[in-house]
Amino acid sequence: MPFGNTHNKLKMNYSGEQEFPDLSQHNNHMAKVLTPEMYAQLRDKETPSGFTLDDVIQTGVDNPGHPFIMTVGCVAGDEETYEVFRDLLDPIIEDRHGGYKPDDKHKTDLEPENLQVRTLATRLAGGPFPRPGLTFRPRWQGGDDLDPNYVLSSRVRTGRSVRSFCLPPHCSRGERRAIEDLSVQSLDALDGDLKGHYYALKNMTEEEQQQLIDDHFLFDKPVSPLLLASGMARDWPDGRGIWHNDNKTFLVWVNEEDHLRVISMQKGGNMREVFTRFCTGLTKIESLFKERGHEFMWNEHLGYVLTCPSNLGTGLRAGVHVKLPNLSKHELFGEVLKRLRLQKRGTGGVDTAAVGGVFDISNADRLGFSEVELVQMVVDGVNLLVDMEKRLESGDAIDDLMPEQK
Repeated sequence: MPFGNTHNKLKMNYSGEQEFPDLSQHNNHMAKVLTPEMYAQLRDKETPSGFTLDDVIQTGVDNPGHPFIMTVGCVAGDEETYEVFRDLLDPIIEDRHGGYKPDDKHKTDLEPENLQVRTLATRLAGGPFPRPGLTFRPRWQGGDDLDPNYVLSSRVRTGRSVRSFCLPPHCSRGERRAIEDLSVQSLDALDGDLKGHYYALKNMTEEEQQQLIDDHFLFDKPVSPLLLASGMARDWPDGRGIWHNDNKTFLVWVNEEDHLRVISMQKGGNMREVFTRFCTGLTKIESLFKERGHEFMWNEHLGYVLTCPSNLGTGLRAGVHVKLPNLSKHELFGEVLKRLRLQKRGTGGVDTAAVGGVFDISNADRLGFSEVELVQMVVDGVNLLVDMEKRLESGDAIDDLMPEQK
């Protein structure tokens, strides 16, 4: 059941040239790749569930650009989208994910004990080994050393898609409700410190809603034109909800941008604890889904398959809220983040500005690196950013702390 703009047979009454969207003012990855010739070649194709080329690109057609980041400009409606429209999506994925080739294979690592503690010299080095002459003393079980005087909170999140169901831009009401039922059954079986409760958006009391807002848990009806144009807000809030454990450190969103959004978080700078809970919870959830006859979308090339091509692979964003009032004003701040493969946001999300010098710093990559590698980049990078902030507080230079490009 497509969200709209399908009717492929009717559109065949017009030529590819007549149907080709005007992308002359656009600045997204889709607009960079799609040509009239490619459009003509792909416009009559559709996935087994009926997702078409125009469904894939609609969000990028309706949204020419973004003031902060270059958007992808397309979404998947089901797992087969990435195969049926690979002529368009492979170059978009390569462009968005730093040269990730169509024959590359993704790696998964959900073993938190593989995080390392690294010396300053190692954090400055561009690769896994330090510059010549510098000491390298890694030890296992890293990630617990972020300075809580600067790092206010830590979180790791990802998405998961349930195989055999259409993705949120394309699913029917019945599919969405079936995913919700399956998710509730599985999540209710979690125990120990993961034991929790599900809150359906449509059934929330005002008190429950306010509490979830106060806890920074609640996701509301999408207002971003990127999400609206892709069809993700249909039938809102039917079939959507939020689950969290009793300790409020492990959270699952159901039927938002992906079937599942899994989040582990807590105050302070112990990223190792956050990542350990994240890995444990994800592994248990996947096992519970398999017990009920369902598995997550995954393949060797794309890793975990999600709605937006930007989230393929790990789908992982490890981030911290960190105080950097001095470094953020330094002329080298942007270059430092680029070399560390990190990105900055305001603490309210991608469209927000920092308040009081507090930034949300996270990994810029999703695909081509394992989960452990991405969390390691964040831990190493944030430690270095804090070192720089302390230097600047004391009135000292940071030139000798400039990292090499990772």
